[in-house]
Amino acid sequence: MSDAFAVAALRLDSVARTYREGAGQLEIFRNVSAVLMPGELVALVGPSGAGKSSLLHMAGLLEAPTAGDIVIAGAPASSLTEAERTRIRRDTIGFVYQAHHLLPEFTALENVVIPQLIAGKRRKPAEAEAERLLTMMGLQDRLSHRPSQLSGGEQQRVAVARALANKPQILLADEPTGNLDPRTAAGVFDALTAIVRAEGLAALVATHNLQLAAKMDRALILHEGRLVDSGKLSAA
Repeated sequence: MSDAFAVAALRLDSVARTYREGAGQLEIFRNVSAVLMPGELVALVGPSGAGKSSLLHMAGLLEAPTAGDIVIAGAPASSLTEAERTRIRRDTIGFVYQAHHLLPEFTALENVVIPQLIAGKRRKPAEAEAERLLTMMGLQDRLSHRPSQLSGGEQQRVAVARALANKPQILLADEPTGNLDPRTAAGVFDALTAIVRAEGLAALVATHNLQLAAKMDRALILHEGRLVDSGKLSAA
């Protein structure tokens, strides 16, 4: 099948989000539309408070839009039951946050095994997949280390591997390098990019770092309630 007929991994159709504020309403964004195709790495850029996290939460079916719809691999979320939405979050979408949220009492390998066991995978293949992903993230010598024994960059690499453990089609990352120094952030981002490309995912990455955004295929800029596709950003 040619790319021209490929189904979008993620589509936002005229999405709006408002919150009740006292007697009125606070509009976060309105009439937001975007398409992510398999294999794309797209930056989501905007100032603090613009609604990037809210948009990611809606794209990940963690939050419902006030208007419009989220379409995952051709399936409109508004037509899904809550059980179906939960299944899609588990099987189709991987999440990475600014804080790694690793389980401190488990090793790097175990942190990537656990979501696979929850999804019903048997331990041996789950361990093999965890080792494969962690090796792709450059952590083949750190499999038995607990989070407290890992650097901040290494912990975030484990978090990326964990997000991909159940072979999602979509990766949503909210400031995944925001807590890291510039050199470590660049290393984590390069590892994330390599694994996204290798796995053929559609990835939407919220970031304040314009240098990292310029490395992605294109950027979506969220500003004053509107989402603008700016194409590929200049590295300058």
